Amino acid sequence: MEGTVKWFNRQKGYGFIAGDDGNEYFVHHTSLAEGTFIRDNDKVSFDPDKGDRGPVAKNVKLLEKGSERAEEKED
Repeated sequence: MEGTVKWFNRQKGYGFIAGDDGNEYFVHHTSLAEGTFIRDNDKVSFDPDKGDRGPVAKNVKLLEKGSERAEEKED
């Protein structure tokens, strides 16, 4: 599944992704590939799963940086 990072706090190591299915998914830094960093508005792909408190994102991969997406909209 794909989605957009709503927010991610690197210091705390977690955040949320707005999935293309309309649901919000919790994302923890342990679900990111080693060396991968995500920021607000980044386009990502992930495996949806169920956690103790609701939907979670696993195996998160960065598809497109949010800053690059913003530049496309300005064109």
